Amino acid sequence: MRIAKLTTRAARQLEAGRRRRDREAERVAARILADVARRGDRAVARWAAKLDGASGEFWIPESELEASRRRAPAALARAVREAARNIRRVAEAQLPAPRTIEVVPGARVGVIYRPLDRVGCYVPGGRHPLISTLLMTVVPAQVAGVGEIIVACPRPSDELMAAARMIGIRRLLRVGGAQAVAALAWGTRRIPRVDKICGPGNRFVTAAKRLVSADCAIDLPAGPTELLVVAARGNPAFIAADLVAQAEHDPDAVSLLVTPSARLARSVLGELEKQLAALGPATPARQSLDRSGPILLAPSFEEAVRFANRFAPEHLSLPDGARWIGRIRAAGSVFLGPWSAQPAGDYATGSNHVLPTAGWARARGGLAVTDFLRPIAVQRLSRAGLVRLAETVETLARCEGLEAHARAIEVRR
Repeated sequence: MRIAKLTTRAARQLEAGRRRRDREAERVAARILADVARRGDRAVARWAAKLDGASGEFWIPESELEASRRRAPAALARAVREAARNIRRVAEAQLPAPRTIEVVPGARVGVIYRPLDRVGCYVPGGRHPLISTLLMTVVPAQVAGVGEIIVACPRPSDELMAAARMIGIRRLLRVGGAQAVAALAWGTRRIPRVDKICGPGNRFVTAAKRLVSADCAIDLPAGPTELLVVAARGNPAFIAADLVAQAEHDPDAVSLLVTPSARLARSVLGELEKQLAALGPATPARQSLDRSGPILLAPSFEEAVRFANRFAPEHLSLPDGARWIGRIRAAGSVFLGPWSAQPAGDYATGSNHVLPTAGWARARGGLAVTDFLRPIAVQRLSRAGLVRLAETVETLARCEGLEAHARAIEVRR
């Protein structure tokens, strides 16, 4: 681990690292996708066995899910209920209302919303099957009214199966990776095609989602996780704890502090060494922090904020910079103040933790209930309304050389 200067070159190297890993992952994912497209269930089974050590039936019987629920400790049941309740409250607040306006007398335009018919919720299961991701993907889909929800996880733990049953899941697929994405996107004999795939994954899952997105909708690129802490002051132990927590997800995780304070940088570096030592010698957190930084020394706090907007991180922590929130232009989720620990958002605040990575926060936000709804435009014209718009339509249609469009208006006059 080290402290380095935040320079234009350092910023470009970080962004280039993102792109390089994406290209490598796409080559691997494309091979798996092509195999599943050609051989269906046999290819899914082959890659599941090779990459995840999985064998046997793809689908976990409902009886097994129910048995897991009965075995679940009371503390887990309470935690699942509270987290799901908070996620549901946030999702319900996001529900859009149908709306109609009269654009001119006699011409009304509105929008109605209909839920997707079937979605696939991907739950990473590489190191630790993520119960929190199960909740973050399934609960908003339920609030939206999705007809059928399929959960895919390569190695679902007993606790994850219990949580799935607690929130009403009946179909849990013991398949992960690019092979799960391919099966859900295109369908196989044993796995139905879905309308949309949502949920985060490693870089190969994220690459696979991008590659199938021409055939099946996806939520957003939510790959290896990112945390950027921007601070001039703060509690070094708090900052280090958040950096370590985010880094433990994946060796490919990006977990960075950007600060104009050399003193804070040194203090956080010392705290990182202490906290990593307590976790043990060979953890994903140490691998990630050794690779990604984890501390960049900025010329000023203003420059640190400018870098944050260019980088557009998945998670942005401002432990001492609430006054700077007005300057933040791009981030998946922002954590303000010293007590807004980033793991609280991962589990319990209700704000969705499926967030854009690799700079996609420049274009969109995190998973929301609207990701599971189809907005449908509805238009209704009276004869008087059509007459009012006729000249405009006919003029523009003929300028475009579309005579039949113009005549479709004229015939109604």
